[in-house]
Amino acid sequence: MFGKVVLSSIFVLLLIVSYTIYKGDFTIRSHFALALNSSSPPCPEPDRPLRIYMYDLPRRFNIGMLVRNNSAETPVTAQDWPPYPVNSGLRKQHSVEFWLMGSLIYDGDKDQPEAIRVSDPELADVFFVPFFSSLSNNLHGHQMSGPATEADHQLQRDVVELLRKSKYWQRSGGRDHVIPTTHPNAFKFMRNHVNASIQIVVDFGRFPKSVSNLRKDVVSPYVHVVDTFTDDESQDPYQSRATLLFFRGGTKRKDEGTIRLKLAKILADKYDDVRYEQGVPSLDNIKEASKDMRLSKFCLDPAGDTPSSCRLFDAIVSHCVPVIVSDKIELPFEDEIDYTKFSVFFSFKEALEPGYMVDQLRKFPKDKWLEMWRQLKNISHHYEFHYPPKRQDAVNMLWRQVRHKLPGVRLEVHRSRRLKIPDWWRRRLF
Repeated sequence: MFGKVVLSSIFVLLLIVSYTIYKGDFTIRSHFALALNSSSPPCPEPDRPLRIYMYDLPRRFNIGMLVRNNSAETPVTAQDWPPYPVNSGLRKQHSVEFWLMGSLIYDGDKDQPEAIRVSDPELADVFFVPFFSSLSNNLHGHQMSGPATEADHQLQRDVVELLRKSKYWQRSGGRDHVIPTTHPNAFKFMRNHVNASIQIVVDFGRFPKSVSNLRKDVVSPYVHVVDTFTDDESQDPYQSRATLLFFRGGTKRKDEGTIRLKLAKILADKYDDVRYEQGVPSLDNIKEASKDMRLSKFCLDPAGDTPSSCRLFDAIVSHCVPVIVSDKIELPFEDEIDYTKFSVFFSFKEALEPGYMVDQLRKFPKDKWLEMWRQLKNISHHYEFHYPPKRQDAVNMLWRQVRHKLPGVRLEVHRSRRLKIPDWWRRRLF
């Protein structure tokens, strides 16, 4: 008798499940969510936007530095979000933080967004910290010492103190928090306090391994400073670009950037079709560089003070094939974009061999160059920053990269909760 009751119960249960599946309102996730509940949000499904909770920081941490009469203690809203200043010069290259925050501030219709802002932190996949650390360095900290730099230091201390008080920071140790640090000296005083977070960087040139690495961080493009070539419709672009190789910029750089002086000795005034010129970062020089890049087949991108340079992205939006000379460079979106299809690479050793690089570029097949030129036109929109963001632009690409980091983030969070010796793996003897 008991067996018949069990079989009848199972039969009824199967009927209910079959009916709910037929009606379309049954999912394992919904029925078992409570049983599997944890303090970590689940990984976002691939068919929905990344859900981001943004901390409500006073404007002095972000827009207040950009628009001096906009420094109220209340957080900025979509109604008073300012346009990015037109005449910002080279500061623009470090403005990724502005565009990321703007994408979350914007409350209008979006074209297939990769990320959306949520007001309930319990629903968030990640947490965004809207501190303009790069702008703070450019405004206060570029002298590296003195009263002005202390203002930058104090802002960093205040942000870290706020985060330490957040139960969501405490819950993950900051691992699911996103912090833009695209200037090589951004957040320099307090980096060790945020070393577990997902940092948005342009390279790892001045970041120790304990703070930043490819496993958890996202490599961003610089925001290009030259104008985008929007009407590049020449019938024969190869012939219309008379300059073979073009470079204009600072030649006295630090670290890997010392190669620029060495390149000057073998390129400057040595060839009729090569322009290697010293330049200062003025608005007039930026406009001139924009014109010259559009008249060049190849644009030289040697390492700067760090392995990367804004010049690469200026070349991309100018549809000038980049010639990248940097032995340790990491590139944005490289899990989705193959740079060898539109860029040429030389090692330091190859580039410094007199005549070698120019000879290789002169022998470069026209058909192959034209294919690279077409590729540049096809992919350059991935390096554009917009407010509001546009489909597949740099902002949406960056949020997608953040999504790609989440499985590793959750692995670290879950392991950290049960390990008694957190760093045993690093201290192993075998």
